[in-house]
Amino acid sequence: MRENPSNDLVFVAIGGNLPAEGRDGLRPTLEAGVAALSEIGCTIIGRSSWWCSPAWPPPGPGESRQPDYLNAVVALHTNLGPDELLQALHGIEAAFGRSRLGRWDARPLDLDLIDYAGRVQMDGEAGRAVLPHPRMAGRLFVLLPLRELAPDWHHPRSGLAIERLIAAAEPMKINRLGAASS
Repeated sequence: MRENPSNDLVFVAIGGNLPAEGRDGLRPTLEAGVAALSEIGCTIIGRSSWWCSPAWPPPGPGESRQPDYLNAVVALHTNLGPDELLQALHGIEAAFGRSRLGRWDARPLDLDLIDYAGRVQMDGEAGRAVLPHPRMAGRLFVLLPLRELAPDWHHPRSGLAIERLIAAAEPMKINRLGAASS
């Protein structure tokens, strides 16, 4: 397995499809979510462009369609361990009105710990982070923003290059909305 060239970075996917109460729109909600990462002791190194994608999973027969999502990936450094960081991310989501009642429900803010410095952690006990994120490898709304920040990134468990993961991911309509920030 190849060593991850971004092995000192932590990558967090950020997304949502509903503005948080008291926020004027979805993008300001998500920007405030990025800012909240600094409040828990994270140093933001960079953020990808915003990407727009349909809600996941696609609606089944008789299901109503949710609003589209905005997604990005943030690269950061933190002194929090992966399990502490995961709990802190859940706390930020809750502060923005995220309810964890339904797995695929619409939400104002979704923060997923994608990769923690190339670690592999598979136990998945309650409150423990599974690393890398177990479903990120097939999701273009995570992979395309991640590629902007780490074009040489390799999946810590499989060793597959990000380009190969993108080529194998389920096709979906996804649009890049603007340039990345640092």
